[in-house]
Amino acid sequence: MSVVEDRVLTQDVFEELARSAIRAEEALRLEFVNGKLGVKAVPDGDHGRIVAWLTQICMQSDPSRWLFGEQGLRIESYRKGNARPDASLAPIDAFVGQGEWASPDDVLMVVEVTSYDEDTDRRDRVEKPRAYAETGIPVYLLIDRDTCEVKVHSGPDGVRYEQVVTVPYGKTVTLPDPVGIELDTEPLKSWVR
Repeated sequence: MSVVEDRVLTQDVFEELARSAIRAEEALRLEFVNGKLGVKAVPDGDHGRIVAWLTQICMQSDPSRWLFGEQGLRIESYRKGNARPDASLAPIDAFVGQGEWASPDDVLMVVEVTSYDEDTDRRDRVEKPRAYAETGIPVYLLIDRDTCEVKVHSGPDGVRYEQVVTVPYGKTVTLPDPVGIELDTEPLKSWVR
């Protein structure tokens, strides 16, 4: 009988694993949130259309900012986690010169669009809001296709977001500063199953 040591997955080991996974299978996208390894679902066509819709709105609002899709970010306290938000709003040059896992310091908003998989509830609705708030990202926008709602999290206090505004698809919601956009969610009704 041998003794097995408990080993903790370090960020360096995770990042090497993520690089290897992408080389082996392009559709395999890994995240490391709250000390747990997760596989991010491959987006469907409606998911992609929602991100494109939001990209157009953000570009029209301020062309000096861009909604970057799938940019890997170092998150959580002491940047010990790795997330790949569906989109990150930041100044257009925010990630220049950075690698696959960038600093979140210039990120104004992260966006997640729920996928139809069993991990969505825990990951997008519980773990990621906490991780993004710990990171200090000013706004977390969750577009929830299961409940047909938009949740705007803002006012991170280092542990959680102090404000959460939830509206059903079809209503207008404000993405607070530093984003500063009024979002008419009516079009989202067209992109749910």
